Amino acid sequence: MSNVARVGAGIRGTARGVVRLAMPPHCLACDAAVDADGALCPRCWSGFALIDRPYCERLGAPLPFDAGPGTLSPEAIASPPPFGRMRAVALYDQTARRLVQGLKYDDHLDLAPWMGAWMARAGAEVISSADVIVPIPLHRVRLWRRRFNQSAALAAVVGRLAGKPVALDALRRARATRRQVGLGRTERAVNLRGAFTVPPRGRETIAGRSVLLVDDVYTTGATIEAATRVLRRAGAAEVDVLVFARVAQRPG
Repeated sequence: MSNVARVGAGIRGTARGVVRLAMPPHCLACDAAVDADGALCPRCWSGFALIDRPYCERLGAPLPFDAGPGTLSPEAIASPPPFGRMRAVALYDQTARRLVQGLKYDDHLDLAPWMGAWMARAGAEVISSADVIVPIPLHRVRLWRRRFNQSAALAAVVGRLAGKPVALDALRRARATRRQVGLGRTERAVNLRGAFTVPPRGRETIAGRSVLLVDDVYTTGATIEAATRVLRRAGAAEVDVLVFARVAQRPG
């Protein structure tokens, strides 16, 4: 290393040190101090219910014991989803909820790189077989109000880390819908009827290809299932799903 490079590295190191003193690392989910950027404090980590095997091969829901490869949950057997496989980082409980709500409602876009990196690891299996990544879209009115689409932000991180193309316009929200919060599964399905469409250019992007659909949370499954059916009708060969968090069991 040249003397100039050494001096430059020393200056950059000093600057980073000053920044750390002025803004010490804090927990992604709360304001507690932590040792490094992108970390969770012990309390938030203990409330972060990561999903690991054994889990349902279709729905990605954790199972109480390992019954062997290809095991399906009773839910997947009784009501098979229209998509192929879903994977999630964690259960939507405590810490995962704070992270999702921080990104979605509190404009903490700085959370997207960390959450997306977790998704890239948890979804390595479904990402590897995807040809293109498609985020769940927001209607233009809601996008204008929120200023960004959290699902698109997560999809961008996953795509960059995996080296996969992200098609932001392959799926569109054709009409505004009521907020899904507080609605049951049947009400959500009715609310989303006709909500999604694939424009002509989107059809060219997904026709005959394996699509990875990305969203922040999977609750009743109404949004993901409605989007999946539209993508399949538009010619997608397969649709898998990757979310940051999912409820333990879909509400009725």
